[in-house]
Amino acid sequence: MVNHSDKKFPKEMFQKAEYDESLAERIEKPSLSFWQDAWIRVRKNKAAIVSMVILTLLFIMALIGPYLSGHPTGQNVAHSNLPPKIEAISDISWLPFDGTLTNRNGETLTPYEDRQIEESYWFGTDSLGRDLFTRLWEGVRISLLIAFLATAIDMVIGVSYGAISGYFGGRVDNIMQRIIEILSGIPNLVIVILLILILEPGILSITIALAITGWVTMARVVRGQVLKLKNQEFALASKTLGATDFRIIYKHLMPNLVGVIIINTMFTIPSAIFFEAFLSFIGLGLQPPDASLGTLIEEGFKVILLYPYMLIVPAVVISLLMITFNLLADGLRDAFDPKMRD
Repeated sequence: MVNHSDKKFPKEMFQKAEYDESLAERIEKPSLSFWQDAWIRVRKNKAAIVSMVILTLLFIMALIGPYLSGHPTGQNVAHSNLPPKIEAISDISWLPFDGTLTNRNGETLTPYEDRQIEESYWFGTDSLGRDLFTRLWEGVRISLLIAFLATAIDMVIGVSYGAISGYFGGRVDNIMQRIIEILSGIPNLVIVILLILILEPGILSITIALAITGWVTMARVVRGQVLKLKNQEFALASKTLGATDFRIIYKHLMPNLVGVIIINTMFTIPSAIFFEAFLSFIGLGLQPPDASLGTLIEEGFKVILLYPYMLIVPAVVISLLMITFNLLADGLRDAFDPKMRD
């Protein structure tokens, strides 16, 4: 082994490193706000981005979809129970848009040719001859309206209730939490039935039923966050400077709860969509001729063996809504959580 301890190196082999003190505190990475940093992390989540794109397309179709097919929403019994048919892709055999049906005996039926119908219905028609493409997007529109309206009410009530309960604490918190426990013990279905006895089944009764107990989860989450934040330095400093309790809550604590509120809201929307569909499916929601995803699935379920497309189409759409909302909520939760930083 060669010993280099006594070996001397000439000074010409070395170069003095220059040090500029003015550059010691220079920020190499650009400063990012909370929202910019969160958006960068959301973009890295492919599932969240794909979900965002799919949801955007579904929202657009809910707005303009009923006007694309060119078929009115009225009844046309002569065109009842027609299978899906799209002229542009009707020649592709493996796609179910060629206007044919297969009965239980395996025979191929051609209702368009048999009835000499020249029009094409992209998603087929129901037993009353109504265009399912138009009714589908009208149903998506109503389902989203109910879900977003109920979620907005839940957010306003839940955030305010949870913030007040957590901030004031003591006897106020104890009484408010007992009220939440009572409401949590009442099933939503019981509330819906009671409301239907008072109100007519429809958008209003479903929205009220969702809003009565839906805010409880949001209130509990917000309360827990406020309990952690109310003793932080920024809140105590504001209180020392004479700020009122409600100013501290809404000007100082609320901005720090935005991420939690958005995440819980995103998880609440698919739950509201499913609950509305469930109520309509069992006959406690919207009533015919109004359309929602629940009523369309209920109508398709009755004739699933004869006309499976009536069930498959709305079932696929509601599945997309549920999956994409949950995946997007997961992505936002990871983006807003400081513990998930790289």
